[in-house]
Amino acid sequence: MELIGTLVFGLIVGAIAKFFMPGKDPGGWIVTIALGIAGSFVGSYIAGLLGMAGPVGWIGSILGAMLLLFIYRSLRKS
Repeated sequence: MELIGTLVFGLIVGAIAKFFMPGKDPGGWIVTIALGIAGSFVGSYIAGLLGMAGPVGWIGSILGAMLLLFIYRSLRKS
């Protein structure tokens, strides 16, 4: 059940990250959502390591998704 929750959470985080980082993505909205899911895993993992939960988990997940989106954009433009 936790995996399904993380996937749905990642979809929401991907949409929020796209909102904060507008622009043309090389892969379209599906890649943005996939990066949101990956960012959710990364952000949740890092927040868990730091002993944080709740809203901090949301912020960490959004920042993780934005970081992955930035890296993806940088690699795809080269």
